[in-house]
Amino acid sequence: MPRPDFRLVHSRHPGRLPPRPRREGLLSPIMVMAPLAAFTAVFVWDGAPPGGAAVPGGNDRESASFARCSGPVRQTCVVDGDTFWYRGTKIRIADINTPETGQPACPAEAKRGAAATRRMTQLLNAGPFTLASTDRDTDRYGRALRIVTRRGDSLGATLVAEGLAEQWQGKRGNWC
Repeated sequence: MPRPDFRLVHSRHPGRLPPRPRREGLLSPIMVMAPLAAFTAVFVWDGAPPGGAAVPGGNDRESASFARCSGPVRQTCVVDGDTFWYRGTKIRIADINTPETGQPACPAEAKRGAAATRRMTQLLNAGPFTLASTDRDTDRYGRALRIVTRRGDSLGATLVAEGLAEQWQGKRGNWC
């Protein structure tokens, strides 16, 4: 069925569309929806460009509100600089070692361990992150071994750079 040609009804300017009536005080749907669509594209984007190729670090999907662990029930909290609970799973950060807080060998280790714990809590709370598996799924204590990253950068490496951790070498370091 042919579409009607509305240009013919405008007698002042044959062949042109009639002028649209002005709506004072009302926003057109396009004026409202276009900025909303742009906002959604920027802030809800999952990090994968069209075609499905991954963007490094664009897929950080884990997040929670972390505090220092206390009490016997632990769901989502930080034990120390290299161990935390996330959704009921105890996780050992696989790429670093931090000073002990439970049984420190000296006051210097206790102080540095407390600083590492505070900093890891800040880093975990700073936004979405990724938990990456390593060559081993768990350690000898049953903790899940994971490398924690944000936008492709290791949070453990951040602690190493700040002097609050050392790269994991297969054994505890001496912090005294």
